[in-house]
Amino acid sequence: MKKIRCSIAIDGSNFYHKLKSLGFRHQLNFDFGAFADFLVGDKKIVSKKYYVGAIRENPSEPKTKELLANQQRLLAKLKYQGFTYELGYLLKSDHRFHEKGVDVKMAVDMVAGSYKNSYDHFILVSSDSDLVPAVQEVRANKRTVEYVGFSNSVSIALIRNCSDVKTLKKEDLARFFDKNP
Repeated sequence: MKKIRCSIAIDGSNFYHKLKSLGFRHQLNFDFGAFADFLVGDKKIVSKKYYVGAIRENPSEPKTKELLANQQRLLAKLKYQGFTYELGYLLKSDHRFHEKGVDVKMAVDMVAGSYKNSYDHFILVSSDSDLVPAVQEVRANKRTVEYVGFSNSVSIALIRNCSDVKTLKKEDLARFFDKNP
């Protein structure tokens, strides 16, 4: 029997904030490769992609140097674990940084992959309801989309529009953190 081809997309900022809300602090200690294997089960992984806004060093903001170094370490770890990544950008407004371009890149990749017959099943690790139109287009193209959300904060819009739903609890995620960071 032919294995179902599976593509995984992780919304990095969304994932980081969801982990943080569950009390996990450092993605650098997270085993993304094992997490991807857990998500796909017996399906065949054809792509694993991580999407995030690129941090740029700003001499007037000393913390950006540390943030940039951590992001570079994380991206190197992801690459080592077989992930590719797409970078959006960060825009500062009202003294806060907002990620731009990431959800658009995810949506384009989802839809393009469905038309190119790159996968059969798409695993979406994001609670961004802006992705609903892309999910609908992928499903209209005879592909399944699995929404992976967090039990403490799910997206009702994605639950309603995706083919499958996996809701993760803190204990589901704890096993992917290095016990000896």
